[in-house]
Amino acid sequence: MTDLDFDRLRDLRATDPEAVSRAFATRRRRELLEGDGRLFIVAADHPARGALGVGSDPLAMADRYELLTNMAIALENSAVDGVLGTPDVLDDLALLGLLDGKIAVGSMNRGGLRGASFEMDDRFTGHDVPAMVAAGLDFAKLLVRVNLTDPGTVATLEATARAVDAAAAAKLPIMLEPFLSRWVDGRIVNQLDAEAVIHSVAIASGLGNTSAYSWLKIPVVPDMERVMAATTLPTLLLGGDPEGDRDETYASWERALALPGVRGLVLGRTMLYPADGDVATAVAHAASLVHGVRV
Repeated sequence: MTDLDFDRLRDLRATDPEAVSRAFATRRRRELLEGDGRLFIVAADHPARGALGVGSDPLAMADRYELLTNMAIALENSAVDGVLGTPDVLDDLALLGLLDGKIAVGSMNRGGLRGASFEMDDRFTGHDVPAMVAAGLDFAKLLVRVNLTDPGTVATLEATARAVDAAAAAKLPIMLEPFLSRWVDGRIVNQLDAEAVIHSVAIASGLGNTSAYSWLKIPVVPDMERVMAATTLPTLLLGGDPEGDRDETYASWERALALPGVRGLVLGRTMLYPADGDVATAVAHAASLVHGVRV
């Protein structure tokens, strides 16, 4: 991997803010779906939510230079189609020249920070559609958590519907990541069973004036056949937190990837901070599940 010029990155940020827009304007873009029509996206939108922990380390993602280095290792693999990030992360990657030939997915993020008393107030605090269009980003992503006991959910649903409308008007594909969520002992827990995911998919799919540009990003849960029977929208699978038996996790992804409608994987901490520290091997393994070849 080419050494990353962090000195130049810091200098550009301090002395030439317009370098960010120039980097996006000149980056080499690609079609959303190429080759086998599947996508392997690496995600790094966790820090802006205050979600810095991986496994037993609560600050694993706190070192931005380590994060960018791991992202660079992942993006060096030609089978990695793109990256999902908040503006700060994508700006860094653009200035480092790491977005050429990759799909750039802008995270609209969420205001409901993990552990906050206002966690279900999921107003969007990252990219918006006009900014993504101006920067030439290829895809939008948002989270939509539905908590039937929290009145804050209705504002989230309305804001999501308007975001879907804006993305469709701009002809920008938008990735909806829905969950049914609930308060448990003062914290929000996502319900990870087939019935809950099916309900969340049904709710998210109907948001906005049109679903023409809507995609889904959903967790892999038991009985994924029933889940995927609930939608015709193109769907990407999320990897979640890196826990449990790795081989069993990979096997569950492989089974889910074979289902009709599933277009690929979006993985973050699982790939960027593997237990053995070998990012390149973890990325290559996941890429082989999506594209059927280790690169």
